[in-house]
Amino acid sequence: MKRTILTAALLAMALMAVNGLAQEKKAGENATMKHTAAPNTPEWQQLRSLVGQWRGQVEEGGTKSETSLDIRLTGDSSAIMHWMAQGTPYEMVTMFHPDGSTLMATHYCSAHNQPRMQMVTAAKPNQLAFRFKDGTNIGRGDGHMVGLVITFIDADHHDEAWSYEDKGKELPAAVFHYTRKQ
Repeated sequence: MKRTILTAALLAMALMAVNGLAQEKKAGENATMKHTAAPNTPEWQQLRSLVGQWRGQVEEGGTKSETSLDIRLTGDSSAIMHWMAQGTPYEMVTMFHPDGSTLMATHYCSAHNQPRMQMVTAAKPNQLAFRFKDGTNIGRGDGHMVGLVITFIDADHHDEAWSYEDKGKELPAAVFHYTRKQ
């Protein structure tokens, strides 16, 4: 009987020690996890100003068509999701996010590839520009997005010019004109 009680006591103490070590490890991991603050650059604030729902027209190859856009914050405000033409075969998502001191745009394209573009100097102060850096599912000569210029007109209007390259040749940009839904 004494042996059973002693074994049970030792087992209980061992379990408490293991549980204590697990609690200490978890607390240490939580203490070392760093959450960087959400971006606070002027460019990030410009992108954030687009959060909301938009309707628009796209001009491509001399043809105009209607389109929609939903822009929202995600990842504790560390990323902006740009969701074009939701519910259509041309639905695409672009995720804007910081990468150190620059902004990146990863575009999940209906061309079945994922070009990554980084922010570059824009031609005008009311613009943000992104150019191709690299991507996935893009073979030599495959068509893919290579540029995006967002032009901020006012709080309820902005334009987006998306540039596409096919077989090494950059095509004229498709221009989207957006109006915020009220």
